[in-house]
Amino acid sequence: MAQINLTGPSAGTQKYDLLTALSVAGLHGKPVFQMSMMRLIALVTARYNWRSNEVSIGQRDLARMWNVNERTVKREMKRLIDTEILVCSRAGVRGRVGAYRLNFETVKRLSDPLWESVGPDFQKRMETQPIGLRSKVVKVDFGGAKSQAPPEALPQKDEGEKGTWLAVQHRLNGEDHTIYSSWYKHLSFSGYQEGEVTLKAPSKFIGSYIETHLLPPLTRALRAEFNAVHTIRISIA
Repeated sequence: MAQINLTGPSAGTQKYDLLTALSVAGLHGKPVFQMSMMRLIALVTARYNWRSNEVSIGQRDLARMWNVNERTVKREMKRLIDTEILVCSRAGVRGRVGAYRLNFETVKRLSDPLWESVGPDFQKRMETQPIGLRSKVVKVDFGGAKSQAPPEALPQKDEGEKGTWLAVQHRLNGEDHTIYSSWYKHLSFSGYQEGEVTLKAPSKFIGSYIETHLLPPLTRALRAEFNAVHTIRISIA
C-alpha cells in the first residue's frame, strides 16, 4: 500500500479519525487488546511524527510512558507488529533506536465494522478519506516469517461426511480461502455438547477478532454440520 502522510488542511480531522478508529477497535476487543490500543494511542498522541509518518522511541522511554518494565514494552511492540498494526521501518540494533509506522490499512480494516456505531459523519469521512478506503478483512501472518509456499491443502473428507470440525473447515475454506487461512485455520475444535460448540484460539487477539468480525460465517458453517448450535465459545489455547 502506498504510504499516506496525514499533512495539509484536513490533516487534523484525519488524525482524530484515526485515533477514533483505534479507540473503537480497542473498546470492542478483549481486555488484552484494549490495553494494547490504549498504549498505542498514548504513543501516537505523544510521539508520532506525522510528517515522516513514523515514531522513533527507545524502550526505556516507552516503558516510562506506559508505566511498565522494558520486558513488557518488548512484548507489546511485538504484539502490535505481529498483528500488523505497526510496521517496523527501521530495526533498533547496536544502540540505534528503532522506528515504526502505523499501518493505516490494518487500522481501517479492524475498525471498519464499527464505523456506523461512532456516527454517520465519522462513517462518511472514513469511507471517503485516504485512510478510510473501505475493505472488510485484514490478512495477518501469525506464523512469523513470510512464506512463498502455496496454501496448505485441507485433508480430504469422505463424501457426505457431516458433524465434524474438518467438514466445517472445508465449508469455510470453500467460501473464502483468504479469510479461512488468515483466521479460521488457527482455531481448533474442543467439543460439542447440547448445542454448545467450544473452540480454541492460539491468542486472545485472534479469538476476539473472530468473535467481533467473523462470527456469522463460522456460525453458519457449524450449524450446517452440527444440530441445533446455539452457543459458540472461543477460549484461548
